[in-house]
Amino acid sequence: MSTHIAGRKSGLVWATHITVAALVIIWLVPTIGLLVSSFRDRDQISESGWWKSFSSVEQAYRGRVDTVAVTRDGDLWVVEASIFTDEEVSGSFPDGSGRVTAFGDSGRAPGEYDAGTTAEIGNGETLTMQSDGSYRYTSATEPEGRGARVYFIAATPPEFTFANYETVLTSDNMDRAFINTLTVTIPATIIPILMAAFAAYALAWMDFRGRGFMIAMIVGLLVVPLQLALVPMLQLHNAVGIGQSFLGIWLAHAAFGQPLAVYLLRNYMIGLPRDIIESAKVDGATDFQIFIKIILPLSFPALAAFAIFQFLWTWNDLLIAKVFLPSSDEAKVMTVKIADDLLGSRGGDWGILATAAFVSIAVPLAVFFSLQRYLVRGLLAGSVK
Repeated sequence: MSTHIAGRKSGLVWATHITVAALVIIWLVPTIGLLVSSFRDRDQISESGWWKSFSSVEQAYRGRVDTVAVTRDGDLWVVEASIFTDEEVSGSFPDGSGRVTAFGDSGRAPGEYDAGTTAEIGNGETLTMQSDGSYRYTSATEPEGRGARVYFIAATPPEFTFANYETVLTSDNMDRAFINTLTVTIPATIIPILMAAFAAYALAWMDFRGRGFMIAMIVGLLVVPLQLALVPMLQLHNAVGIGQSFLGIWLAHAAFGQPLAVYLLRNYMIGLPRDIIESAKVDGATDFQIFIKIILPLSFPALAAFAIFQFLWTWNDLLIAKVFLPSSDEAKVMTVKIADDLLGSRGGDWGILATAAFVSIAVPLAVFFSLQRYLVRGLLAGSVK
């Protein structure tokens, strides 16, 4: 026989709190990593993870032996200088100092020799590089023209910059892409809500033949991949004359969002108090009046929950925007603009990628946090009687 002591929380409550805390951490960690990476130097991002962003990073550099500071020492020609003063390297070490851990004479093995050792680099040449960047180069022949190539690995302090944000925000027509994204997202969120609300009310409170079959079809459509409908829908749009346009993408997003919207809103509406609706019908209210004056105000949590999902999905969409919008720069949304113009075909610029991703999720995050109090109530619609 179990007993409960007043003031002591049960194990289930603690388990719930721990689970919620774990989910919050799992959700926050990638977001924090994205934010930190968006301010990091491009080369440092490639060398270490964001969790090491506040510590020194070892990177490979290359420079050349200074042919101006050549002196004669017996039969040898000698160059003694600092690698940090080389014009190819000085930009990364503005104060002219750093810490070298290894060096080499080949790009395939830039850290072949430890700092402080003397390396035979062929043709009677030797190279000794110290940890402070000073080096001694000797050659049996007088160096001419450009000096011998030198590679080294040095630890650089953490570097944070706004350059990534300047690149993204000042990109050509990025402001136009932001406006286009709003132009697509706002109607593509409102239209399916309006359509689904009417359908959900009919399926929840109106009796007609085939209602059960329609509900089953809607549930079935939830698992159908939207990729199956892209080409047929585009062909239909071309046939009716809307082709690749904002109207076409509004209708496409509305169609793809209908199954979830109807399912979610119906589950919520069917759980509303029956007495209120029956009392309204006794008083002579029509279905339209009941829907407008009673159902919609009471269904606001479910409407807000779906609005969050639809807004996030539409704002972050790339595939449908590529299919149903023209490829001209004037019609590009932010996801297409970032993918095509900033990242290119390979998307290897991690600094730009992190910055562009964080810029693009700023608005969805604001929408989510402003409406998140309705999310749980809307998602639990119809689960408890």
